[in-house]
Formats: sequence, structure tokens, C-alpha cells
Amino acid sequence: MRPVVTLALVGAGLRGRTYARHAVAAGAGRVVAVAEPDPRRREAVAAEFGIAADRVFADWSQLAGAGRLADAAVVATQDRLHRDPAVRLADLGYHLLLEKPMAPTEAEAADIAAAALRNGVIVAVCHVLRYTPYTRLLRRVLDEGRIGRLVNVQHLEPVGWWHQAHSFVRGNWSSTEESGPMLLTKSCHDIDWLVHLFGAIPERVSSFGGLTHFRAEHRPEGAAERCLDCRVEAACPYSAKRLYLAALADPARHFWPLGAVTEEATGPAVLHALRTGPYGRCVYGAGNDVVDHQEVSMAFPDGATCSFTMSAFTPAEHRRTRLMGTHGYLDGDGVRLRYVDFRTGAEEVLEVAAGDPSAAGGHAGGDRGLTEAFLAAVAAGDPALISSDAAQSLATHRVVWAAERARLEGRVVHLRPDGAAD
Repeated sequence: MRPVVTLALVGAGLRGRTYARHAVAAGAGRVVAVAEPDPRRREAVAAEFGIAADRVFADWSQLAGAGRLADAAVVATQDRLHRDPAVRLADLGYHLLLEKPMAPTEAEAADIAAAALRNGVIVAVCHVLRYTPYTRLLRRVLDEGRIGRLVNVQHLEPVGWWHQAHSFVRGNWSSTEESGPMLLTKSCHDIDWLVHLFGAIPERVSSFGGLTHFRAEHRPEGAAERCLDCRVEAACPYSAKRLYLAALADPARHFWPLGAVTEEATGPAVLHALRTGPYGRCVYGAGNDVVDHQEVSMAFPDGATCSFTMSAFTPAEHRRTRLMGTHGYLDGDGVRLRYVDFRTGAEEVLEVAAGDPSAAGGHAGGDRGLTEAFLAAVAAGDPALISSDAAQSLATHRVVWAAERARLEGRVVHLRPDGAAD
């Protein structure tokens, strides 16, 4: 039996608590310290995991100042607060489960990768798509050579109209300046996953897209600054009143998305939050600037190509992927793969158990799979038990930054094998 890995939780928001709960539920991890500036979250996490009072901190620097208190740390602070705690804790010898993106800039992400290398610690960036049962099935089919050489991929990330409004118009990831571009904060999952399938960094990328809808000029006549005051709210697809009161009626949605709006799942608390907080604002006047749709084209060294589409204007559901090879074809929806064998013309459907692809549903098993792989790697001292290390994650992040540069500058960006732009 592997030893139980002790964990320090740095950032006790929705994502940090998710990984901590999976670790404890698996019986492979124990949370022994927490650093969280919000006193209500800090106290709640300390109570939930039975953390001793002298290991409850209001700031990550206080935790770091106490020395190494655990085998590993879950770093789930806001995106722009990743670099400093990750580097400092790696220097103390902590292994790191680091929420994506690694950092908002290439320089900061490179600092984290360098800290992992010089300290010999395991760093798993939370690219949870790599760890789903569906991805394992897909990789097995590719590795068996059933479609021959992979030549072309079409991949869609359907963000979902209400998810876009929640997280990327009203929420914490609405501002490029405060969090980062949409391709980094949301779709670095997908770029990393596509690189994982091809097994190589693209050598050229281009991109197009923008913020087309969630803008002041598209505000309906008669719309108010807040949904609670709006006389056209009932006809609006992005009504905060409809979204969050419906979530209130569904206990499965209390942790997310409702937990981002209010800690108290009651009608009065929801209405107060919509009256006073960011989640009640009109989507046409929220001050957001991240894109609501984007296309990325990638060309790989062996001549293979890939197109990636991210769109807000969809249901929030599983990604859709078509994979075209020299000997066969795959069409996947996150649960099942339709396989066509070019040699016989035969078709086969391969599938895994359906899972909820949202954060509330654990990203279809990805959250649990990642957490368990990380804990196993730390317990065994074997970084090969995780799918990618800090250097590999840095390389796929560089593809994201190159694609965003290509979109903004209207050009093709050339990349080296480590993802760095030429």
C-alpha cells in the first residue's frame, strides 16, 4: 500500500477544494495545511479537513515561512498569483499540483518550470483532459495504429452560452489584463490535449477570432445595468436571474456555478449577490474584453494539420473531435468514438461511461484521474506516472501564446520543438 501524501492547499476556491476533496476521497491524500485570504473559505476548509489551527494561514507567504509542512501543495490561487507561490514552494521541496494556466506570461511559466527542474520536484499542471477515461480510450486506439498515421484533426470546444456569460463575461476570467486571453484561461486545456494526441509541438500556428457579441452596441433596447431591474430580462438568453435561480433549485449546481456567486445557497442570498455583485450585471455592459469565439490552425513537422474552434455560442457539453488518418477515421463526442476502418469499410462504436464534462461534474473524470495520478507519482517518487511535466506544459502553453500573438498580429508564427517562437 502506498503511503498517504500530505497536502498543503494554497487557494481554497472552487478548483482547490475540488482537488483536495478528490485526494481525500481516494484515500491517497490528507490535507494538513491551508493558505486562503478569504476568512470564510479558510475556516470552512480548516473545519472540513480537520486542519490544526497552527497550520491555517491567511497568505501563501505565511505558509512558506513555516517551512515544508507537507509532501505536496495544491496551488489554486488566481491565475496571476501562480508564479511566486509555485516557485517558493518548489524551492522548499514541495511537489506541486498547479491549476492551469501555469501563469499568465511565458516568463513566469518558465520560472516555474526552472524551479521544478533545479529542485527535482514533480509538477503536474492541471490539464485534466489528459486524464479522462475517454482520452485514455482515444490514445489507445491511436497507439494501436488503427487509423494509421494521424493526418488531420478538427476539434471543437463548445464553451456554452451560459458558461461564457458566467465565467468570461461577468466572472473572474472576463478581462485579459486581470486574468489572460480566453485561449489561455479556458482553451490551454484543448491546445495541450491536441499536442498530446499528435505527440509533437506544431511548427506553425495561425489564429482568427474576437469579441463579437458581448458588447455595448448589442444591448437590447430597454435593457438595464442589472438583470434584476431589466424589463427585457425574460427574453434574454443570458439572464443572470434565470441562470442562478435555476441553479439554486438544483443541488448538483450549488458548488458550481452557484458557489462562485454566493457561499449561501438560498433565494435571498442569490438575489442579494445579483443586486450587489458582478454576476448580476448585464452581459452587454460588464466591461469584459476576452474573445467569444476563436479559430486556431496548426501545422506539425510531419505535415499533419489541426484546426481548433472555441465558441461561446453552443450548449455547454463535451468537446467534439474528428481524427483523420491514413487507414481510418474517428469521430468522438467525449463519450464514444465512431471508428471507420478504410481497409474493410467496417464501422465500430467504442465508448466509455458518460460523465459530466463541466467543472461541477469533475470534467468527466479528469479531475479525479489527474489527482490520483499526481498522488501516485508523489508517493512512488515516479514522475512518469503523470502525463506531462512542467517543461512539457510550458511547451504547450507556448503554443497558446504563439496562437494569440498570431491572432493579434495577423500572421503565421513559427515555433521550435520546445514551443518557443522563432
